[in-house]
Amino acid sequence: MIKIGIVGGAGYTAGELIRILINHPDAQIVFVNSSSNAGNKITDIHSGLFGETDLVFTGELPLDSVDLLFLCSAHGDSRKFLEAHTIPENIKIIDLSTDYRHKAEGNPFIYGLPELNRRAICNSQYVANPGCFATCIQLGLLPLAKHLMLNSEIHVNAITGSTGAGVKPTSTSHFSWRNDNISIYKPFEHQHLAEIGESLNQLQTSFRNAINFIPVRGNFSRGIFASMYLDCKIELDEIKRIYEEYYEDHSFTFITDKNPDLKQVVNTNKCLINLQKFDNKLLIISVIDNLLKGASGQAVHNMNLLFGLEETVGLHLKPSAF
Repeated sequence: MIKIGIVGGAGYTAGELIRILINHPDAQIVFVNSSSNAGNKITDIHSGLFGETDLVFTGELPLDSVDLLFLCSAHGDSRKFLEAHTIPENIKIIDLSTDYRHKAEGNPFIYGLPELNRRAICNSQYVANPGCFATCIQLGLLPLAKHLMLNSEIHVNAITGSTGAGVKPTSTSHFSWRNDNISIYKPFEHQHLAEIGESLNQLQTSFRNAINFIPVRGNFSRGIFASMYLDCKIELDEIKRIYEEYYEDHSFTFITDKNPDLKQVVNTNKCLINLQKFDNKLLIISVIDNLLKGASGQAVHNMNLLFGLEETVGLHLKPSAF
């Protein structure tokens, strides 16, 4: 049984993580740390778990009693936490923030996209969980990078649900603003572009072209729908073969001949990819749940790999029928 501690337990990703782990056959949550909620029941914050757990938030950090630590802290706070605390040498860490995603001298974290780094993750101790936009976009492009086919600018439009902005209300996330509304933000300069570029260069070192990314705030709660296009003269049948071959031994990414709907992936750890050709343009549609495949589901996938479990354990999550 993997004994688990969670730091930063009050946010959306922590709530999804707890939901998965309390039903995981090989996991036991030892503590959920939240200094602002210490002493309160988990269900006081994550009310959807009512009737499923009696866990209580704690302000304590019994690190000696866990095998794995999930960091669900705000961006910037994971690094501060690790600098301020002595972590036992045997503990494995999965960080869901941006703090350790980028390659840098002295960074011991492996970038935790299983479809790119599965073998390295299996042999690592520290994993940096990818960003949600980054996951969705990279899964749509990795097979092309492997075959050195990213030879033009890439154009990306991706719309995300309000949970991507975090649990703390802001002027652009509360219901009266978000409902019946869409807007773009951080065009061409979103923070996930750096990790996308690093991953593509890992497979295609010659890739130097621009990724023209327009992020869009959607008027729904969860999910990411990304549409990408680039120049490509290869026939569609051959492109499909390349994608199917790349993902044939990966458990959560599927190539579909039908235009995917967001509802097909919401509340699952799946990514659906659709490929279409228009003359010499290749259109790639990639859809995920931002809180699961883009965050907590992927984190549990990484946990399974870290501890030698079959990668789908605890992640057979089902979409809504409607």
